[in-house]
Amino acid sequence: MVNVALFLKQYMRAKRRNRWSNRASFDSWREREVLRHVAAVRRRSPFYRDWWGSIPDAEWRLFPTIDKSVMMADFDRLNTAGIRQEEAFAVADTAEASRQFKPKLGGMTIGMSSGTSGNRGLFLVSGNEQAAWAGAMLGRMLPGSLLGRWRIAFFLRANSNLYESVGSKRISFTFHDLLVPIAEHVKQLQRDRPDLIAAPPSVLRELADAIRAGSLTAKPRRIISVAEVLDPLDRAYMEQAFGQIVHQVYQCTEGFLGCTCAHGTLHLNEDLVYIEKEYVAGKPRTFVPIVTDFSRMAQPIVRYRLNDLLVESERPCPCGSLFTAIERIEGRCDDIFYASALNSEAASPVAIYPDYVTRAIAGASDAIRQYRAIQTAMDIWTIELDTADEWRPEAEDRVRQAIRALSARLACREPQLRFSPYSFKPGECKLRRVEQRMIDKEAVPL
Repeated sequence: MVNVALFLKQYMRAKRRNRWSNRASFDSWREREVLRHVAAVRRRSPFYRDWWGSIPDAEWRLFPTIDKSVMMADFDRLNTAGIRQEEAFAVADTAEASRQFKPKLGGMTIGMSSGTSGNRGLFLVSGNEQAAWAGAMLGRMLPGSLLGRWRIAFFLRANSNLYESVGSKRISFTFHDLLVPIAEHVKQLQRDRPDLIAAPPSVLRELADAIRAGSLTAKPRRIISVAEVLDPLDRAYMEQAFGQIVHQVYQCTEGFLGCTCAHGTLHLNEDLVYIEKEYVAGKPRTFVPIVTDFSRMAQPIVRYRLNDLLVESERPCPCGSLFTAIERIEGRCDDIFYASALNSEAASPVAIYPDYVTRAIAGASDAIRQYRAIQTAMDIWTIELDTADEWRPEAEDRVRQAIRALSARLACREPQLRFSPYSFKPGECKLRRVEQRMIDKEAVPL
């Protein structure tokens, strides 16, 4: 049974994101929330109690960070629900195999995340946390009133009790399994006529193709991109097809981290999570987030270092929100490309950030509909292009020129480019437009 009072409380809070008069008053409130949460986590989590040692709560920013490997290695002692990793994986694996995602364990919703790296992770959500998440999510992402009637279509690799909690008498929720062929989804969308579609960009791209082809005529009131990085090339294509702003939800195992406002600007949900910014040297406004989710206790997330690269906006958003505005989610630290420096005395390879690769390829030719860039070895890239056959030679030549110019600007050796047709199939795994797959990583800085 959903905690209706908590759901409504979080829903109303989400609708009033600007309830603080200034950033200073918000920061004071948030610091109190973090200190309260840290004290409770220290009492209830044996892992964190040992991990933090004698560092006082007031100095919580000095706590050592954790990451996915640490969290999974100490999962049994980290969570406060008494859930054992072996049992949780058994429940999650059974759900994956059967495609039935209702079962819980000890009253906890169990979810499994493969992430983009393929390393499996677990997340636990209590009943109260589930109600709070649903309230916050609907408060931020429904463009109209909760009292209206909404048909929501979620495209996910796996369903969850967490997502089912969105459903109510007025809100109908339909799970679309990413393992089902896209043609079947188009037929169902034609029947259901959803008001809101939330899906990975790779799926939204195929739905945009269906709109252009005339096989999909449903006109949702809101489109939300989830689970994958929203590439500027895809965003422009989808917004033209759907005739509206494509919104984003930035969410992962570590929390509901951000979402877009009415203007389409991605803001961090700083009233739910505290995000410290580890800035990247030599790349202005770009940082790696270190997350403390002070809204969850079943699986505490305190000073968790993500592997994402976020770029802050240069100017304030017109919506007036106090929360940090993000220009773009650039990608993963693991997907930074590396190239040999032209300067033979250089101590390390040259870093080529995902955004540099994206801009070079996407801006090379209007004939490029989709692309992927994969680094398989130092100075060797595979470039997959989706383009008409008659335009392919010219598109490939322009990409070569763009990468040559990028290499010259970064003073690194021009990579050997191997071109092939675009091959990604949505649903099989998360789309990564820029992906580093080097087997020998000895020369790559850690």
